[in-house]
Amino acid sequence: MPRKQWKVQLYCPHPGCDRQELASAGINQKVRQVVDIDGYYNLACDNLECMKCRRRVLSWSHSILSQLDIGHRVQFPCILTAKHACDRKIVLLLRNRGLGNSCSQIRKKVDEQHDEAWLNSNAHYLTDCSGFIDAAHSGLLVNRTISDPPERAALPRHRWFMQIYIQDVFQRLDEIKAGITSVFGRILKLDSTKKVVKKLAGRPAKTALWCSNVGNEHGQILTSVMTSSEGHGLTPMLVGIINRYQRQRSLRQKSCTLIVTAVVHLPYNSVAGPQHECTVVRLDIWHFMRRIATGCSTDSHAFVLNFHGYDEQLASSLG
Repeated sequence: MPRKQWKVQLYCPHPGCDRQELASAGINQKVRQVVDIDGYYNLACDNLECMKCRRRVLSWSHSILSQLDIGHRVQFPCILTAKHACDRKIVLLLRNRGLGNSCSQIRKKVDEQHDEAWLNSNAHYLTDCSGFIDAAHSGLLVNRTISDPPERAALPRHRWFMQIYIQDVFQRLDEIKAGITSVFGRILKLDSTKKVVKKLAGRPAKTALWCSNVGNEHGQILTSVMTSSEGHGLTPMLVGIINRYQRQRSLRQKSCTLIVTAVVHLPYNSVAGPQHECTVVRLDIWHFMRRIATGCSTDSHAFVLNFHGYDEQLASSLG
């Protein structure tokens, strides 16, 4: 870290030092190997010593990097783990994960890039060695011993890439929260689904039954909550949304419509209070039309098709 070139002041992160300024204490002997998009490179750091407690801190530690401003912070090229480090180029690939683009797939792509770069380096090395072999045959050189090219270093497992992605999310947690909590809307829709819960793996698997989401008229998600049953335990979610609108002061200035689906026991009136009478709670049109057919107990009932035909006509007329 070019601390003197940047002219930044770094302080001791230990609580008993009262922000004592750190001084340079030489280069650290440990060099970290960083996984790049097509190879490896080494990262060295310097030691920073507190003049009060005499303890040393590595310049690449999180407590030191968090003291830098955003302009200098983004120049740090990698994310560190216990044994290795990952370059920011791979981290950008991990942010775009999706269906068919998992951590295992990204690891395969990076491994293919490493293999291609290693083959190119071997071709370059053997081409240079051929000149020395020809010189030895012509008598210009006496010793023509040429060592084999080094083996390619293996990439870490896909779980390591997932750990890198988690660390990247934690570093951007404030920005992510700011982006999520700055979403508003005049027409909000509350819906519950089981599809998201079925995708949970590991310890969170089978710990929840429903996922309740609140979205606006633009298709943006305001909040998402996992619950053990549909419509139960949604009071903290409603309190959070109401507090968000109170801080933004848009709920008192303009009317807001909350559209709910089949969620039962929604305690909005008891949570919101009389100061939010401008909020109108309505039932979703699809579930409203489903409740018209109260005589149909199952989807295999004989009158279900007739009611669904009326529902489609009503939905098309409402636009």
